[in-house]
Amino acid sequence: MMKTKVLMFGWELPPYNSGGLGVACLGLLRAMLKKGLAVTFVLPRRKDISFDQTKILFADEIKVKFKTVDSLLFPYATVSSYKEHTSVHKTPYAMNLMDEVRRYAKAAEKIAKSESFDIIHVHDWLSFPAGIAAKQVSGKSMVAHIHSTEYDRTGGNINQEIADIEKEGLEKADLVIAVSGFTKDAIIEKYGIDPAKIRVVHNGIDAEDYNTSDLDESNLEHMKDSGYKIVLYVGRITIQKGVDYLLKAAKQVLKYNPKVYFVIAGSGDMERQIIEQAAELGISDKVLFAGFLRGEELIKLYRIVDLFVMPSVSEPFGLTALEAVINDTPVLISKQSGVSEVLTHALKVDFWDTEEMANKILAVLLYDSLTLTLKDNAMSEVKKQDWQSVANKVTDIYTKHLNEFFA
Repeated sequence: MMKTKVLMFGWELPPYNSGGLGVACLGLLRAMLKKGLAVTFVLPRRKDISFDQTKILFADEIKVKFKTVDSLLFPYATVSSYKEHTSVHKTPYAMNLMDEVRRYAKAAEKIAKSESFDIIHVHDWLSFPAGIAAKQVSGKSMVAHIHSTEYDRTGGNINQEIADIEKEGLEKADLVIAVSGFTKDAIIEKYGIDPAKIRVVHNGIDAEDYNTSDLDESNLEHMKDSGYKIVLYVGRITIQKGVDYLLKAAKQVLKYNPKVYFVIAGSGDMERQIIEQAAELGISDKVLFAGFLRGEELIKLYRIVDLFVMPSVSEPFGLTALEAVINDTPVLISKQSGVSEVLTHALKVDFWDTEEMANKILAVLLYDSLTLTLKDNAMSEVKKQDWQSVANKVTDIYTKHLNEFFA
């Protein structure tokens, strides 16, 4: 049997990632290669990234009519955040975000004419126009893999131009992969997409990626030696992620147990607001801002804390919850998240119910038996949710569709 050849458009791969999208793309890519698929992965700009058995293409090296300098596109870009980036870095290859998206699509057109492939796979709205362009010149089918929607990212205060691109991509895709039933429902409700062409494939995690044992001692260990408990949040600090609700819960927790530190690891457009909110609530001395972390620093943090909390207002999936579990940390997650569909052994709460959130945080910090039960049972189920099983599902989707396409 011949290898299925996939032309995949994405925006980032670790270690040059700004969030979970790059982590998910890497996990899926590695598993697809192990399964024997031939993948050409297209990124918008040159980075020092290479993989055995796959070709990495960089769109900024494709000669098109637009300027060909490094792109500043990133998965969670908005029109305003793009302007902030270009004012700092001074190296946009287009005057605004939408021009960059169009430039990438033009490059994709040239790539599709020169590459050999069976199917197109695109990740999220920034690559949708690229996928559409590749489809138009090649006549090949396009799979739109949606990790988040504009409604998730903005709390409903959408940029209509981005929403229109998202809608067009979903409509022109032959198949849509949603990372959760939660996301599938949103796609149907917000964009009117036919449910028959949507497939739900949850994200995965590979335990061997977290087998690091030689970790330096963390400063937080001194706090724990002094009898403090530590609660962790990891993710972007944006309206979507609900960090403001976590701080309200933290205020209640500290009334009953003042020996708790809350660590916020991440960055985003609400960072200043969250810092100010902690001060207004009178808990700034118990809230530590760690900034954006990755690799061993993040693993070390997961392993030292007593509880991981994901209070998202709207979370298509939530890979950080799986990362916490695989590092032997109990989790409390929002019911408004896709990961709640695969994590049975996790505490769950509505993001807005800060009183219940505080109660559950206190329960984990107080009862060791609850902590052990959550950790052991969650670990067992997460180990079954690996990227190879995700790649198997995606490959089955390809095979069935291509068989029908050529029937």
